[in-house]
Amino acid sequence: MEKPQADALANKHAALHAMIDAEEHRRHPDDELLNRLKREKLMIKDHMLGIAPN
Repeated sequence: MEKPQADALANKHAALHAMIDAEEHRRHPDDELLNRLKREKLMIKDHMLGIAPN
């Protein structure tokens, strides 16, 4: 994986982490949104580690 692509994935992963953190600290978190964000974050992590299909 090229560095610009890896950097873009790392930035997206960090942004999703921040979104998850913010949603978890809301008074009434949206569980469906949290699950969707967590799945997307995991998928990006798999891509970063090279274990997910393109």
